[in-house]
Amino acid sequence: MPIPCACHKHSLPRQQPLGRLACRWLPALLAAVLGGGVLLPYRYALTAQPPTPKLVLKATAFAPDGLIPKQFTCSGVDASPALSWSDPPPGTVSFALIMDDPDAPRGTFVHWVIYNLPASLRQLPQGVPDGETLASGGTQGENDFPKTGYGGPCPPPGKPHRYFFRLYALDTMLKLASPGHRKDLDEAMKGHVLAKGELMGRFGR
Repeated sequence: MPIPCACHKHSLPRQQPLGRLACRWLPALLAAVLGGGVLLPYRYALTAQPPTPKLVLKATAFAPDGLIPKQFTCSGVDASPALSWSDPPPGTVSFALIMDDPDAPRGTFVHWVIYNLPASLRQLPQGVPDGETLASGGTQGENDFPKTGYGGPCPPPGKPHRYFFRLYALDTMLKLASPGHRKDLDEAMKGHVLAKGELMGRFGR
């Protein structure tokens, strides 16, 4: 049976928009409550998203938020630091690694791109050689110097920059045109990230 609305449109002044809105929604709300349900506009419905699991990413040569030693920068021999990480979640097929500098004068500068690292891998040694193919498996992409492989911190003189190493556990192997670039990797990883880890170090000259 229809539920009458007490605030009939002829009894409601035009300058009361809230009253007219209540009149329009009240019958539907009462019907939903009496019927054992709760009616909410669709725009207020919230879908809880589970948090992305975390990987613990560590460097042998420096602590999180610590100073990156000169040997891993353009002021030294420019070798990549040794990295290790925790076990990924089930279903992991490969890892991808990105190192970048968000404080670069012209915007985020990419220093290292690796993808298709085997799921069994838990570390990278110090001084990963340049070149596209790694002996342990995996592929190095092109950084912003540009060159294939690792390019260490090399900021202009002044305030130290932050360098982020981000590791992603993926549920697939990635197919990228050679050499792979950061933007291609970001696009290819969408919908495939099972877990991620982050490590940040600082360096200034």
